[in-house]
This record gives sequence, structure tokens and C-alpha cells, in this order.
Amino acid sequence: MGSMERVKVPMSMLLVQTFTTGMMLLSKVVLSKGMFVFSLLAYRNAIGVLFVAPLAFSFEREMGRKLTYKALMWIFINAMFGVTLAMSLYYYGLKDTTAAYSSNFLNLIPIITFIIAVILGVERLRIRSSEGKIKLVGALLCVGGAVVFGVYKGKILHIWPSHQIITLQNLNNCKNTNILRGSFLLICSCFSYAFWFVTQVKLYKVYPSKYWGTVWTCFVGSLQTAMLGIIMNRRKEAWRLKWDLQLLTIIYSGILNTGATFCLISWAVSQRGPTYPPMFNPLSVVFTTILESFLFGQQISIGSLLGMTMIFGGLYAFLWAKRKEILMKGKTSEGDGSVAVLPVSDKD
Repeated sequence: MGSMERVKVPMSMLLVQTFTTGMMLLSKVVLSKGMFVFSLLAYRNAIGVLFVAPLAFSFEREMGRKLTYKALMWIFINAMFGVTLAMSLYYYGLKDTTAAYSSNFLNLIPIITFIIAVILGVERLRIRSSEGKIKLVGALLCVGGAVVFGVYKGKILHIWPSHQIITLQNLNNCKNTNILRGSFLLICSCFSYAFWFVTQVKLYKVYPSKYWGTVWTCFVGSLQTAMLGIIMNRRKEAWRLKWDLQLLTIIYSGILNTGATFCLISWAVSQRGPTYPPMFNPLSVVFTTILESFLFGQQISIGSLLGMTMIFGGLYAFLWAKRKEILMKGKTSEGDGSVAVLPVSDKD
């Protein structure tokens, strides 16, 4: 693997977390103003189809004709876990809590994905090797940092010269907040996201196309969420698009969080395996906390900084161990003349 390849994969995941941060802040605003979750998802994924389809026709025209029934089955499952379940549960959890609180739960996804991948045999723990031990410690350190971030507060730090740059009184309205229900929905969303990362591997094996795979996943996801949404709410007002922040959120989420993000994650999974992309989720916690503090006047405490430090330390440890494993497998592949792309069948 070349030096440029080693930089491109983590940089693509950094972009994904940047897009996610913007999505969470925008979505919290529009959901607090009463936007229907399933209309947001249906429109968002439809925009994702329109954005990625030209790329699919330009760079993977031949793959459009290679769609099989088996690939369709995995696309349906991929859309169900990654769009219909994971996103809807997350949006409803976000609606019940805050952007910073809900982003904390994204840190559970790496460890859940890692456990599920190990159970299903997609990822090997390699606990006897130093890399395996460091990888496990790194994952636990990330989760521990998330717990510290959410539970321990400590002294409040006044970082910005002004207390609030943007005042949004309805974002933290108590009557719109249900922490217990929101936490349950966010945990269920984490499990759905974890299964989605694992199904990415299965989908890529039967249909190795990052652009067409994204187009079909977004298309099926849009249909699934539209059908469920119509069953739940048939009022025209819930589906009417307005020329305001709602439309901006749909376009932003559709292009960057659905179209671009799905392509980048599919590519990263094909290069590094299903546990690699979710390890970057802690970064969105850091980004969201800083932006919520700067824009909305949310407080940053000593506990927040301590949690961020643990998260960064755990992330660095995991990525270092993962890179060592990839280098070792690369040397093994060169020795026997094979090329290993996904950590699917490597034995201890």
C-alpha cells in the first residue's frame, strides 16, 4: 500500500465526520421545529441518488448491468440497516436529546461493530498478538472517553469571548426532551449502524461497486422510508418542502451525508474492513461539542476535554494497530502471490 493510499483512507473518514457534524447540527434545528423524520430521510436519500448516479454512469457504467438477485438482497438489507433503521432511530433520538448528547452515542458503534464482526468471523480479534491487544485497548479507551465525556462534568471553561453567537431557545426546550427514550433509540441506532458496517463487506463481495452500490442503497432506502412514512403520517404538511432551513438540510444531508459519505465508507470498508470507518466516529463528538459551544453557547467542561483526550488516544492506538496488521498481511500476500483486500478469512 503506497504512502498516498495510507493518507487518503483516513482523510476520507475525516471528511465523513466533518459532514456528520454539520448534519447533526442542522438536523437538530429542523427536527426541533417539527419536521417529520421520515420525509427528511426519503428526500435526503432521493437527493443522494441524484448526486451519485452521474458518477456511477461515468466511472462504473458496466457495473450497472451486473446487478444480480443476490446483490439486490444485500442492497435491501444494507438499506434497511443503514438508512431505514439506523437513521430513523438516530433522528428520533436526536429529537429527544441534543446534538452533543446524541453524538456521544456514535462512540459505541466502533466497539459494537468490532464485537459483531468478531462473532460473525468478518474480523479476527488476534488477542494473542500485540496488535490485537492494542486494538482492543484502543476501542475500550474510546468508549471510556465517551462515558467520561457524558457523565463527568467538572469545572466549566469559558472559552469564547461571548456566551452565545446564535440563540436557539427551542433546541433545549424541556417539553421536547425525553432523555430516557432518546437514549434507548440512540442505542438501537448504534446496533443498526454496526450491522450496516458488517453488511457492507457482504455487499461488496457480491457487488464490488462503490458508486452503483450507493445509488441502489439510497434508492431502496428512499422507498423504504417513504412507505413507512406514509403509513405513519399521510398529512400533506408533513411532506411539503419549504424554501427554508429544511430544504438546506435535505440538500446538505443528501449530497454529503448520504451520497458522498456512503461512497467513502464503502471504499474504506473495501480497503480496511468494517471496523475501520466507525473508529473515526469519536471525532464528530469533538467537532459537535466545539461548534455547539461556539454557535449555541453550550458549555465545555474539564470532563469534556478529558473525554476528548481519551477518545483521541484510543483512536490513535486502534489505527496504529490496524495499520500494523495491514502491513503484516501485505507482506504475507506478497510472499504467496495473493492480494488481501478485506480481513475476512485470515486465521490466527
